[in-house]
Amino acid sequence: MAPFMIGPGITHLALLGNFLPRKCGLATYTTDTYNALKQRFPELRVDVYAMDDHPGRYDYPDAVTRAIPQDERAAYLDAARAIEASGAQALWIQHEYGIYGGPAGDFLIALIDRLSIPVITTLHTILEKPSVDERRVMELLLRRSSRIIVMAEKGRDILKRIHGANGKNIVMIPHGVPERAFADPDSMKPQFGWEGREVVLTFGLLAPNKGIETMIAALPQVVAHHPEALYVVLGATHPNLVAHEGEAYRDRLKALAAEKGVAEHVQFVDAFVEHDELIDYLQAADLYVTPYNNPAQITSGTLSYAVGVGKPVISTPYIHATEILADDHGVLVDFGDSAAFAREIDRLLTDKDERLALGQRAYARGRTMIWPRLAENAMAELGAIIAAKPRRFAKPTAELATLKPDIAAVERMSDSTGMLQHSIYSVPDRRHGYCIDDNARALILMCKINDVDEVIRDKWTSIYASFVQYAWNPDQRRFRNFMNFDRTWCEDIGSEDSNGRAIWALGVTARDARAQKHRDWASMMFDTTASIALELDAPRSHAFAMLGAAAMIEAHPGHALSRDILTRYGDELITLLDQARRPEWQWFEIVLAYDNARLPEALLHAGKVLGRQDFIQVGLETLDWIVGRQTSPEGRFRAVGSESFGRPPYSEPLQFDQQPLEAQATVDACVAAYEVTGDKRWYEEAMKAYRWYLGANDLELPLATAQDGGCFDGLMPTGLNRNQGAESILALQLANCAISVLSKPAENVESTPRTAVA
Repeated sequence: MAPFMIGPGITHLALLGNFLPRKCGLATYTTDTYNALKQRFPELRVDVYAMDDHPGRYDYPDAVTRAIPQDERAAYLDAARAIEASGAQALWIQHEYGIYGGPAGDFLIALIDRLSIPVITTLHTILEKPSVDERRVMELLLRRSSRIIVMAEKGRDILKRIHGANGKNIVMIPHGVPERAFADPDSMKPQFGWEGREVVLTFGLLAPNKGIETMIAALPQVVAHHPEALYVVLGATHPNLVAHEGEAYRDRLKALAAEKGVAEHVQFVDAFVEHDELIDYLQAADLYVTPYNNPAQITSGTLSYAVGVGKPVISTPYIHATEILADDHGVLVDFGDSAAFAREIDRLLTDKDERLALGQRAYARGRTMIWPRLAENAMAELGAIIAAKPRRFAKPTAELATLKPDIAAVERMSDSTGMLQHSIYSVPDRRHGYCIDDNARALILMCKINDVDEVIRDKWTSIYASFVQYAWNPDQRRFRNFMNFDRTWCEDIGSEDSNGRAIWALGVTARDARAQKHRDWASMMFDTTASIALELDAPRSHAFAMLGAAAMIEAHPGHALSRDILTRYGDELITLLDQARRPEWQWFEIVLAYDNARLPEALLHAGKVLGRQDFIQVGLETLDWIVGRQTSPEGRFRAVGSESFGRPPYSEPLQFDQQPLEAQATVDACVAAYEVTGDKRWYEEAMKAYRWYLGANDLELPLATAQDGGCFDGLMPTGLNRNQGAESILALQLANCAISVLSKPAENVESTPRTAVA
């Protein structure tokens, strides 16, 4: 079959699965798929990403672009980035349970979630009774794939019935088979020393589910009528079985053959044979048998290959066999029925004409399954997907108008104890209880938000303040963080960051609370607790405490403890910058993490209240640097994704998962920069970060739900994390407050900066 050029629209494909020289059926399949694509479509670029169960063991060919260590989740994320950067137009996955890392292979989902290109997936196993993890991973895979390829129509039925799959996205493409001329077995037997023998063949990695015992038990009856019969068991023992028990299973089969008196009629070929040699073995056999024990087996490459070369097949009625051998293209017998195997083998070995006719019918069916046909069918599906130019995400329909602050969603997530942490979609999830992080933020919001009924404000300010107060553990001189729904604490001491945020909230409340009673309370609590800030070690906890201390000085000029906090940690941030910086890396740490913009923001506020020009200058320089790292090539705000956390030193930030907290921190820091400089550039940067909530982001999806003040939890490669937790809702509403104040004088802002505070 002559190769031909690719039609317009598809020129570059990524292919993911096992690959030779790894020894397994899926590696053979993926390799054959690659070869078929390259032979049929010579101009197509195919990048192979090979799953690797033993890194360093395999000498992969040049076709393999990258090997992915099976159990290293970070390698999946790196591969996703490589696929995206390569310009591949689609990813074709070969899926089998057990070859991908994580519970039921969910590391694969992490890879897919980092892709913006369409995904097409071939399923090599489909389970009628999946485990909880197998069901979860399969349903994630179904949702994330533009097309699902099954190799038997029964597979479509199972996916629809068990997983609720959309049948329109499922296509049946039979397992590929080699393109070989129909051959007389006797012409092939001499190369294996089988002259004069009547050969029955089983091929595949040796394992107990292959039903070899059934065939050995059938042989005495076969040999009684055909003394030259030879049963050949071709294939190495499955690597997992070898690792567990060595060759004990093969030895048990040999012992069984000896016990049945047919040892001279069974030949074990312990080898993983290459493609061409395998076809020679198949063509040298008179009959092919698959006595498999598993009724649910959806795919058998060995059965497909046998049909493809025109072998008369006798098989148990597992799913794939019932379909491919239907309409008199093979013989089916019951599972474990040795007598039936013996009867049918005897019949076909005796009736040469019937054997030849059955083989020819199988060969004709095999012509519809040859590898070039598979390549054409798969490319047709890929071409249709790419030609449709699918967007994995919809464009926003709302205008990018700023939103008014709205506490409806905050109230939805709150009760008489405080604000709950998490939700399932928009419904509060009581299982995770409360934390001081969110209640401190909620307290700040009550101090900043305008246009709220004062009775409502008073109610919620008191509730959130009460949570912060109750979280203080005087015995440990620390704030607790996590509280169960039953109001029992999960710990005696919360994280350093949560303690820093509590101090921040107290400072802001002391300055900004609308009621004197709340300002007095916050001032007292700050004086009682804020000295712990001088015992914290983490840079972000320092920054949070600095923001509280700056507010406290504005509420109580000359406040000595606040001045100490600002001076000590402002100087320490500058020292950190001097230690970590490089010409291309103007940052306080050698890695990027969460809430990054809070570090320069803390310096800007400290510089403003202390009159420290050096703090302001460093704050502006580092804010300029981090804003640059948070800007996409299209000029949109791109939050440093949480997948960036823990990356090697001085690594560029990664795109996903983007979280609302980062946008709010950047808004606040840019507002602080604008306040000390008057430079309109910072107003524009604040607006850019704010519009991220409204849909001006990488996926052009709004995170804010304007009708109720809610906010989705994050921007994932596949779309929105549609849960609406407290952190996300508060981030949006605090950003709304900052932008509503910033926007009022913006029309009169000068485009040239004024002198910063000296």
